Amino acid sequence: MATTRRIQYHEYGGPEVMRLEDFEPVRPGPGQVLVRVRAAAVNPLDWKIRNGTMKLMTGRSFPRAMGNDFAGVVEAVGEGVTRIRVGDEVLGGAQLKASGAFAEVVVAEEKAVVRKPEGLSFEEAAVLPTVGITAYQALFGKNRVRSGQAVFVHGCLGGVGRAATQLALARGAVVGGSCRPASADVARDLGLSPVVGFDFDPRRLGERFDVVLDTAGTLPAKAARTMLTPGGRVVDITPTPAKFARSAVSARYQVLIAQSVTGDLEEVARAAGQGALRLPIARTVPLADAVDALAELELKGTPKGGKLVITTG
Repeated sequence: MATTRRIQYHEYGGPEVMRLEDFEPVRPGPGQVLVRVRAAAVNPLDWKIRNGTMKLMTGRSFPRAMGNDFAGVVEAVGEGVTRIRVGDEVLGGAQLKASGAFAEVVVAEEKAVVRKPEGLSFEEAAVLPTVGITAYQALFGKNRVRSGQAVFVHGCLGGVGRAATQLALARGAVVGGSCRPASADVARDLGLSPVVGFDFDPRRLGERFDVVLDTAGTLPAKAARTMLTPGGRVVDITPTPAKFARSAVSARYQVLIAQSVTGDLEEVARAAGQGALRLPIARTVPLADAVDALAELELKGTPKGGKLVITTG
């Protein structure tokens, strides 16, 4: 296959190890698809992988590519692929170990790729996979949030928080949440009520919520339990050994590590296609400028208020 470009690194480390370099993509194997990337979205997970935090999972083979979430057009399919065809406009995620979405082409598992709704741009579609699946599985996996139930989202204006809020509201749930006081009006405009600051008193919200979703990983367990209805559950998406230990002894506490499930991603894409799920994009940069933009986001936290999206067309 022809040489193309991607952001990669030759050792684990900080932003300085990132390079935009030529590489020769592999052909899709059984159950895989090759996608011409049109847009890719950035998640904190991307630099956690690059700096070596997850090297027990990702290994020590270099060079390693960066990026998980993408949207684009299928150029080739491997043996056994039946659901996705060449020419399909798709969104999806690369394998955690391989990554590679910050590139002109990426190989992904068919099960992690779904068709893009016609009404979405490639940029709008690229921001969906990781945060969308995480929010969907937190709400509708073990918890099965239903119309009329109440959900509290701690960190309601982050990526997963926004997605969870919109998905829950679309199912008829009542949603409250926490955010910085300066952003409270933004949260209310999304449909949340009540809206509180991060330092809120949980006793004022005692036994009100069927699901408490901690997207920031900073809500004390005692505070979360105080807010639960008698049959309610806490879901935390930022795992630590202590949290796993707590989940092992409490049926009301779940540490969620999102999994690539085709049906869940299809539900996320469907919600976005119907206008029920929209995630803000703070900045869009071409692949040629993406290394500097990635470093700025990691080191300075800018841009704020939405996703950084990398485009290739």
